[in-house]
Amino acid sequence: MSTIFQKIIDGEIQAQKVYEDGDVLAFRDVSPQAPFHVLVIPKKPIRSLAEAATEDGALLGKLLLAASRVAREAGIEGYRVVTNVGDDGGQSVPHLHFHVLGGRRMSWPPG
Repeated sequence: MSTIFQKIIDGEIQAQKVYEDGDVLAFRDVSPQAPFHVLVIPKKPIRSLAEAATEDGALLGKLLLAASRVAREAGIEGYRVVTNVGDDGGQSVPHLHFHVLGGRRMSWPPG
């Protein structure tokens, strides 16, 4: 199954990319929930964090480092990194992704 994120990775759908390397892609969310809202995704198709395997450990680390990098390069000092898992967790695209949200004060609880 080709998700919208896979189509972005494959270049079939355009996205406003802010970071890319051989394993990771980061781009602006088309429906931002904060002034700064970037999605960080692996190029490897992993359905969700719950389905990541032990051998994905280094890739998961790269995703989090990319999240930190895009926030730092945008001048965002305080931010939130979120991943949703499954329908009850609010996951809307079945491809692992991290939301990097910032540019305003975050409230708690998140929702």
